[in-house]
Amino acid sequence: MTDTPRTVLAQASVKRLSHPGWPEIVAGLASYAVLYAAVIVYLNHAVLPPTTAGVDEFVLSALIGLGAFVVAALLRIRRLAPFGVRRTSGRSLLAAIGLGVVAYVLATAASLVYQAATGDRQNIQGGYHAAAAGGVLWYLATAVSGFVATPIGEELIFRGVLANALGRYGAQVSVLASAAVFALVHGINPVLPVAFVVGVVNALLLRRTGSVWPGIVVHAVNNALAISGPVITALASG
Repeated sequence: MTDTPRTVLAQASVKRLSHPGWPEIVAGLASYAVLYAAVIVYLNHAVLPPTTAGVDEFVLSALIGLGAFVVAALLRIRRLAPFGVRRTSGRSLLAAIGLGVVAYVLATAASLVYQAATGDRQNIQGGYHAAAAGGVLWYLATAVSGFVATPIGEELIFRGVLANALGRYGAQVSVLASAAVFALVHGINPVLPVAFVVGVVNALLLRRTGSVWPGIVVHAVNNALAISGPVITALASG
């Protein structure tokens, strides 16, 4: 039996939708921009103590990423696997822990070079550090929102959607472009090179494993070290 034209078109449609494309990029990043702008307006008008502000910012970062991802995923594909939400090996996850430490060291070095070159030494993560240092409960809230929820939300949109969709143009475009966009949304400040390094590592992991989970682990380890390190140092010196 030969396929009818309708069957051929349906099969072609399924094939086209096996990976996200430009519609998902546009929908996802546009949604991210709208949600990001709404969060900026909220934070500019909210009067919050430092501990609350730090956790709030992490929670909102997670929600921005998750919200943008949902918009992109529901646009056409409506399945998670094409966005890299799929199983990966335990070995890959264990390796990602080590890579998270490596990424943190490289990112810290890149940030120090940036600061030396530009003279920009602003600390935009002060609220996160204040929240983590606010006591056991505040540290746990920071850990859940900043070391778990935020990496999941950001990896889903920047790797699951953006890096995956750009994969059709080759490794260099996919890795470097997605990392550059990820860095720029963090602003022109000492965190920009950190985000770029983490973005490159995680986009490479996505290409190697086909899954966003190793990148989420790397992101989580980096955030945990970046936020917990100064807190531990302060407690030790105190």
